[in-house]
Amino acid sequence: MSGPVERERQSQTTASTELLAQQARGRSSTQAPQFQTSPVERGKQLQRRREVHRGSLLVANFASAFESLWANRLRSLLTTIGVVIGVAAVIAAMTLTQGASVLIQARLSVLGTNTLLIVPGAATSSGAFSSLGSQQSLTQGDADALASIPHVVQVSPVLSLGAQVIYGSQNWNTRIQGVYPGYQQIQGWEIASGRWLNAHDELAGLPVAVLGQVVANSLFGPSGTNPVGQTIRIGTQMFRVVGVLQPKGSFGAFTQDDVVFVPFTAAVIRLKNTGYVDQIQVLVDKAEHVDAVQRAADATLLKRHRISAGSPADFQIRNANQLLQTAQQATQTLTLLLVGIAGISLTVGGIGIMNIMLVSVTERTREIGVRMAVGARRRDIRNQFLIEALTLSSLGGILGIILGLLVGWLMTTNFGVPFVPQPLSILLAFGVSALVGITFGFYPAVRAARLDPIIALRTE
Repeated sequence: MSGPVERERQSQTTASTELLAQQARGRSSTQAPQFQTSPVERGKQLQRRREVHRGSLLVANFASAFESLWANRLRSLLTTIGVVIGVAAVIAAMTLTQGASVLIQARLSVLGTNTLLIVPGAATSSGAFSSLGSQQSLTQGDADALASIPHVVQVSPVLSLGAQVIYGSQNWNTRIQGVYPGYQQIQGWEIASGRWLNAHDELAGLPVAVLGQVVANSLFGPSGTNPVGQTIRIGTQMFRVVGVLQPKGSFGAFTQDDVVFVPFTAAVIRLKNTGYVDQIQVLVDKAEHVDAVQRAADATLLKRHRISAGSPADFQIRNANQLLQTAQQATQTLTLLLVGIAGISLTVGGIGIMNIMLVSVTERTREIGVRMAVGARRRDIRNQFLIEALTLSSLGGILGIILGLLVGWLMTTNFGVPFVPQPLSILLAFGVSALVGITFGFYPAVRAARLDPIIALRTE
């Protein structure tokens, strides 16, 4: 009996051995590719695992930071007020000054690159006009003398005044300018109907007028009358309309079409009896001759005004580029002033963020200890508080951008300048607000990360 039992036991042992051998061969065959993986591939796999781990930690830090800020949302909102005001001030200032710059450039572009503007008054050290219009020094004879300078195409003195213009029951307050016939070519005016002033009008001092489109519409639009040939009253003097100008458009609240042109002689005799002119405009044949003509005009006027060399002149000559540079310097100075004030507000906002983050570290000391006890590293604690500070300042930056654009729009509308928001200034203001959060939030974050977990856990 022992023989068959022993043979059965041996057969079972043999079968079990074969089964284990087959399983071992199967495992070795499935595991073989792992042993064949190169060191470079294993390094890449390890790097990918680390990146996934870091990403999950960053998401967790953001979630924890937002949860903490939302739990104290009123305090968080009040903390951002300083940043909101600072960013809003920067955006509003940049919008206003940029709009003013665009308006000035548009006005100066009317003169053209080959035009000289001569005005009475000395210049300050910065190149700006001082006492413009208050120091009368230019005369009609000065304008006539400049006409003999080589490369000068047209010269016109300009006599300006404000007056009420009346036709029938309609009246309109506008600018009146007495000019030479060549002023049309200097300024590039085009006629819509009728004609421009001619040499006979100027020599005889005839009471004729050419209307800008705004004046023509205001006086003759309600009745539908053709302005050409009609008689209007300027102040107490009667003038006959001989032409209407094509519209040039407006820049903000200023419109070029709100004007009436009359012969210079008629303006002196009938409207403004004076021996001086408000300005002289000179048209040069080519842009490359502007500097030479400007030097010649300066020498001519110095001689006529009997001003010795080295003495300050009682007039200023500017071309379009110089006027544009002066205007840009003024707007840049204003921008720097306003941005400096906004920078003070941003600094105050940053100090507020630092203060509230220090309070938050003190209030959450036990929480920090618990997180460290369950495995959080010091950089995790630091990153969480940095993210909170960054979120506070970024939120302030976004609210400040919205408020700044709104204030900028209201200011530009009120002052009559174009609303020209600059994307670069908006991005810069937001970047500065984020930098403020990181800068002023770094110390509280480092302080939180350096807490001893055992002491933190004991804190009530």
